[in-house]
Amino acid sequence: MARVSGSMEVRHATLADLDGIIDVHTQARLAYYGAGGLTSESIVNPTLEREQRTGWTAAIGSPRKRVMCAVVGDRIVGIAAMGPPLSSQVDAGTVGQLYQIHVVPGSWRKGIGSTLHALFVRYLEEIPLPTGLLEVWERNSRARAFYTRHGWKPDGEFREGPDNSKYIGMRLELMAHRAAASTPPQEEG
Repeated sequence: MARVSGSMEVRHATLADLDGIIDVHTQARLAYYGAGGLTSESIVNPTLEREQRTGWTAAIGSPRKRVMCAVVGDRIVGIAAMGPPLSSQVDAGTVGQLYQIHVVPGSWRKGIGSTLHALFVRYLEEIPLPTGLLEVWERNSRARAFYTRHGWKPDGEFREGPDNSKYIGMRLELMAHRAAASTPPQEEG
């Protein structure tokens, strides 16, 4: 486990983390889908819970994917999952996909999401891959603003989402991200 800041540590997930991961995922989904107008019944139900358990178990066990947990004390407060692109139409030799970042609502704006995002950037650098790809729900304005602040740009791709909505494709070009991160802020006036 690596100490990141203060009392937060980030580590690779194990199957022992499964319940905590599902809890974070569920809380985050309730927050952003609820804010986007979906009912809690459409967000949390037995079928989706089974799909979450199956999906997270597979991701944790996959040698090609990384699932990371941000932990404060003994509680998982954030998760990130990344790996090769889910679409076979995307070149896995040049693109890595950020499948998801979730932070429990009570821990927003504490740097947890940014820390998890930095781990995705490090993942791209280690492989190395020049481009990151993700999808974000169009009604999740909080996540869209977060990714934009971190250098992501819409790529023109869309996928149908719930309630007549869409998921928006976004890309992060690693070279542009590095340049922006190393440029000091301009003084005004």
